[in-house]
Amino acid sequence: MAELLTAAQMRALEQAAIDSGAVTGLELMERAGRGVVGAVLAAWPEIEDADLEAAGGPAPRTPRDISGKRMKAIVLCGPGNNGGDGFVVARLLAVRGWDVDVYLFGDAGALPPDARVNYERWRGLGAVLPLEESRFGGQPDGVDGARLVVDALFGTGLGRPFVSHPNLSTAVRVCREHAAREGAFPKVVAVDVPSGLCADSGRWLGQEEARDTGNPANLTVSFHTAKTGHYLSGGPQASGRLVVVDIGLDAGGTGVARLSNCRAADLRKGGEDHKYTHGHALILSGGPGRTGAARLAARAALRVGAGLVTLGVPPGAQQEVATQISALMLRRVADAEALASVLEDGRINAFCLGPGLGTERARMLVPVALSARRRCVLDADALSAFGDVPDALFAMLHKDCVLTPHGGEFARLFPDLAQRLKDPALRGPAFSKLDATRAAAERAGCVVLFKGTDTVIAGPAGESCLNSAQYDRSAPWLATAGSGDVLAGLVAGLLARGLPPLRAAETAAWLHVACARSFGPGLIAEDLAEELPAVFRAIGV
Repeated sequence: MAELLTAAQMRALEQAAIDSGAVTGLELMERAGRGVVGAVLAAWPEIEDADLEAAGGPAPRTPRDISGKRMKAIVLCGPGNNGGDGFVVARLLAVRGWDVDVYLFGDAGALPPDARVNYERWRGLGAVLPLEESRFGGQPDGVDGARLVVDALFGTGLGRPFVSHPNLSTAVRVCREHAAREGAFPKVVAVDVPSGLCADSGRWLGQEEARDTGNPANLTVSFHTAKTGHYLSGGPQASGRLVVVDIGLDAGGTGVARLSNCRAADLRKGGEDHKYTHGHALILSGGPGRTGAARLAARAALRVGAGLVTLGVPPGAQQEVATQISALMLRRVADAEALASVLEDGRINAFCLGPGLGTERARMLVPVALSARRRCVLDADALSAFGDVPDALFAMLHKDCVLTPHGGEFARLFPDLAQRLKDPALRGPAFSKLDATRAAAERAGCVVLFKGTDTVIAGPAGESCLNSAQYDRSAPWLATAGSGDVLAGLVAGLLARGLPPLRAAETAAWLHVACARSFGPGLIAEDLAEELPAVFRAIGV
């Protein structure tokens, strides 16, 4: 279960290790630099054949490219400890026989002590050039011939934008343009985070033009754990491939969030179980021609293991639904009075309201369902129906509810939080989707699952996790009509089975991505639930 740290948490962890005497700052910097070089060689073995020397001594031969020239690297160092890591990288490459050009942004005399030591160590091997537009950034040939550009300008500690520095912005833009050339060299490697990216929020710091001057990388090498910003907002697009290297710190404490996981034990059924052991979910449907979304949700709830799933439909949709279902059950739910009658069956222990429900029907039925105080998922129309009166919805919610808004629904329910996410990130740490979701969950008094490729799930007490459909879990096929309805049904089915709301939401989100990745291209929403058996087998259910 991977913990995600903020920049402040990472600094505190490093400082605690140093204060304890377990390690020095110089040792951590050396390990970080060695980790960057090792990650580069692992990512692109063609860049150099020889393995990294364990002791950092001279390589057995001088690395050369296919033309026979010495391998060239450019290392851009900033004014802090991230720059110190860059000096270590430069030295390790040089002793391997690389031709290395090192540029410094800032005053060498103002470097932090550990970074200054590594600056001096590098000065024993080569020059340090000022990062001036005339010498690097403004010259198209500034990176030509290089196989590698190392961005060690600003790491996790950046608190302000640097777009106001023309020479620095131009240099970064040149690197960005090279990183965007698919399959081409040089490769751009970011140390900790691409410079200009907020390590906590994944947002570029500065005005909108920061998006144009920001520095996406081909590879980002982080230390100890990933940071929240690597997974939120524009972080994944900026980071390229993400590698986390161990620098010998103890695990210590917990992060502000963790990456989502799925426990196979939560999904198994015992030999003595019967259908009611795993709950009875009620999925409420809209009227004629609007039943498909609810049927998708109901099928997902059944596939994920709910013992029984009933579709509650208005009279005019009964025949339409009856011709489309087999294992699912059907109940007539014409209005609020009919729903109250259905809920007299205490074996119905979880609801799903929203998919295809219609806002008028939602306003009628949601209060009845919530008054039963049973586990409940509110999605789509059940959220939009209260977009103009969110406080009225919040007053009805209870701790066993799960809200599953996408960006538009979130903005209607929590307009102030959505506006903070929309406003430019002028300083770091910037307000993040994680911050917004945690605040929303506290306000609503229940679990909020804020959908997206960077889905964030938070509970009212601040507990949170992030379900990423990025990096090695990328699932672009989920961008299809009805996939959100399936997710709501998965949550409802897991609630019916007895999982606590946060765990149900986390497990459902993880399975949602896993099914999409298992099926692959050509996926439509109907395929998601049908892929669950294959996913279950793969994880040992």
